[in-house]
Amino acid sequence: MKKTEQISNDSKVLQIVNDITSGNITSLSKAITLVESTLPEHKKLANEIIEKCLKFSGNSYRIGISGVPGVGKSTFIEAFGLKLIEQGKKVAVLAIDPSSEFSKGSILGDKTRMNELSCNKNAFIRPSPSSGLLGGVGRHTRQSIILCEAAGFDTILIETVGVGQSETVANSMVDMFILLMLAGAGDELQGIKRGIMEIADIIAINKADGNNLKKAELAALDYKNALNLFPQTKPMWKPCVTTCSAITKNGLDELIELTSEYYSKSVGNGYFSQNRTEQTKKWLFEIIEEEILQKFYNIKGLFNKIKKLEKQVIKGDITALKAAQIIIKNDK
Repeated sequence: MKKTEQISNDSKVLQIVNDITSGNITSLSKAITLVESTLPEHKKLANEIIEKCLKFSGNSYRIGISGVPGVGKSTFIEAFGLKLIEQGKKVAVLAIDPSSEFSKGSILGDKTRMNELSCNKNAFIRPSPSSGLLGGVGRHTRQSIILCEAAGFDTILIETVGVGQSETVANSMVDMFILLMLAGAGDELQGIKRGIMEIADIIAINKADGNNLKKAELAALDYKNALNLFPQTKPMWKPCVTTCSAITKNGLDELIELTSEYYSKSVGNGYFSQNRTEQTKKWLFEIIEEEILQKFYNIKGLFNKIKKLEKQVIKGDITALKAAQIIIKNDK
């Protein structure tokens, strides 16, 4: 790269970082787009921006939110986010959409379903395709969190696609996890993976309103009993169950109080900072693995060799294990 081009890029990075730290939402969106890009020049620019924004990050409360299909995650997040803003918070929502297996684009539009929140000056909503990644969490969600924090957002809500053991991936980048459930717990409990129950810090029975209120209260009792079967994984917190309604707003204040209580207790006993440290280490090894894989698949001639061995495996001429060993050793 020529010296003049380097100076130009440096000034561009500094301008973007200054805009982000000044709260410029347009620059924040552009930076996240760079982070999500697969173009080498965009990735390089994004890495430089992230590096300079890092010192402005880390000052938010990161909350993961997941739930069964039809539980009303978007409606809940909008109501929850507006309540937080009423209390003086700045809220960023990183909504990870399911992706089309063919186009890899988003097939949902959470931003369009959070009209009131998206228009609030103290809110920022960023839907991103999951691109088929484990747990529905976008590959670059961690970087997006840093950028949102640098822009001054003190509460980050991360919505994941659905419920399952893979949602533990989302748990590796948040400070606490809220699991939204519906009434009729007897049926739903059968379909819930143990993993998602174990990572939930708060289970909130949504749609607790009208004729459904009594059912929601009964469901809460069922979930409380279910949680008693699991060992307590955090020294300062026993997972709890509450009810709420994103439509009537009942129970939202109580839920926010629970999240505040969790924050105070986790900070007070040192768990908060310890958890953040472990997450940072995990991120390091994720990047190492990703870079190693990328370098491996970029080895000259490897793609053609893989396709050739793939045909042999399909025909039954060679086992998948043997083919993998040949590929990894890069034998002739």
